Amino acid sequence: MIKFFLMVNKQGQTRLSRYYEHVEINKRTVLEAEVIKNCLSRSKDECSFVEYKDFKLVYRQYAALFIVVGIDQTENEMAVYELIHNFVEVLDKYFSRVVSDTLNLLQNIFSL
Repeated sequence: MIKFFLMVNKQGQTRLSRYYEHVEINKRTVLEAEVIKNCLSRSKDECSFVEYKDFKLVYRQYAALFIVVGIDQTENEMAVYELIHNFVEVLDKYFSRVVSDTLNLLQNIFSL
């Protein structure tokens, strides 16, 4: 099961976040900071799957944008890895180029 979905830029700023389990606002900030630190500090040669606390992180980098998905231990990492890629392909087709303005629009869509 997917626990959360994050889009983060290279500076470590969260551009989009969506949680599928209740997490208090102050805990979200701490969680996002730790998750971002874990993913951004890894080299491109390292695996895109990271064990973190009681769940796994699956992430992909697209230019200056990182997409991070937190999943439970039973979820298939490769399926989520492909899901991320398909999501980015859809955004690319629909918006022709994924930039910060696109992420602001997505934030509004996800909050519905």
